[in-house]
Amino acid sequence: YHKVLLPNFGVFDEDRYFVVGSEPGRTWEVAGVEVGVSVCEDIWTADGPPRQQAAAGARVLLNINASPFHRAKAAEREEMLSERARASRATVAYLNLVGGQDELVFDGASVVIDPAGAVIHRSPQFQEDLFMVEVPVGEHSAAGETTPLLDPAEEVYRALQVGLRDYVGKNGFSQVVVGLSGGIDSALTATVATDALGPDAVWGVSMPSRYSSQHSVDDARQLAKNLGIKFDVIPMDAVFAQYLKALDPVFSGTEPGVAEENLQARTRGAILMAISNKFGPMVIATGNKSEMAAGYATLYGDMVGGYSVLKDVFKTSVYELARWRNKDGEVIPQNSIDKPPSAELRPDQLDSDSLPPYELLDAILERYIEDDASVADIVADGYDESVVKRIALMVDRNEYKRRQAAPGVKVTTKAFGKDRRLPITNAYKLPD
Repeated sequence: YHKVLLPNFGVFDEDRYFVVGSEPGRTWEVAGVEVGVSVCEDIWTADGPPRQQAAAGARVLLNINASPFHRAKAAEREEMLSERARASRATVAYLNLVGGQDELVFDGASVVIDPAGAVIHRSPQFQEDLFMVEVPVGEHSAAGETTPLLDPAEEVYRALQVGLRDYVGKNGFSQVVVGLSGGIDSALTATVATDALGPDAVWGVSMPSRYSSQHSVDDARQLAKNLGIKFDVIPMDAVFAQYLKALDPVFSGTEPGVAEENLQARTRGAILMAISNKFGPMVIATGNKSEMAAGYATLYGDMVGGYSVLKDVFKTSVYELARWRNKDGEVIPQNSIDKPPSAELRPDQLDSDSLPPYELLDAILERYIEDDASVADIVADGYDESVVKRIALMVDRNEYKRRQAAPGVKVTTKAFGKDRRLPITNAYKLPD
């Protein structure tokens, strides 16, 4: 069977590379029962090949998939499949890939649905499963094993685990190294890495500077202890001081600012890459989607790495995932969750100095990025126009940074990268 419906949106480019199949209504006889076989997108359209196969006499519709994960997709998928089963008056067996491939994660959760639209089998999410189920071919009903779907936070957390695990393993790495700042992002990243790869495969490194608080180093150390991972403290202030000394002839007479702040982040990035080159672990970037969207990240600094676990996770979701992971006992230090987020690149610095509160920022970002809402649409939802314009400009102006970012796990409907392709050079400007 050759796939007929070739998607050409989001992460899909099939129409570029493949030829449309020519036998959408073909069926096969298996043990005296007519069976239709189709591939992925074929079943997502109401009048697609499975409907034609059912019209040709198919009693069982087998659909084979590599369906990329995003939040809540499994439930949406089952609702659609139930509609197809009822409309076709046939049993639908939907088989889905499990594992990670670059940015994409495939969550399994294969299902069998009877002609009445009832789920009679569901495989676990994010786990390979070999199953056998008797399916109804007439007026009979059947019952099978149905594994419950995961709750929303656990679903995303498991996707991050699988995405990182398979990216590391399939690309020939056995260990990872993470810069631990004592903040929530690096803490969650290291925790996901440990759950995915095991504590022996994760190396945490704290790199305090003159602006780092003692509690940040203490929180990083406590996290490493809780996880059971290797941990080192490499003070970077002496290296930073040498940079400032070397630059003094050209920086003299100017006020300290972004250049000096970014220099610290880049010093840390260089230290992590040196460890990677010397000992072989892959560097994991720790930035989240809110930072990537607003450009609140340093190229060649905190953005360095071979993979980015939280690239498609908004800051508010980072907190949600951290609290979920701690539900059975504290792993991520509570202080990392409770303290105001800060890059600690200047005295008393807070993220709120440069960004709106994350609850507000993420609400606008989700509408602008994932929903493709215009500024006017978002303002109509009740948000301040000047704030919306400011955030939209941040997103648009920082495409050049995201183009150079490490790949990361896709968990939303529109991740940066293949899902959202915009030019870096863009003369368009939001109206005043």
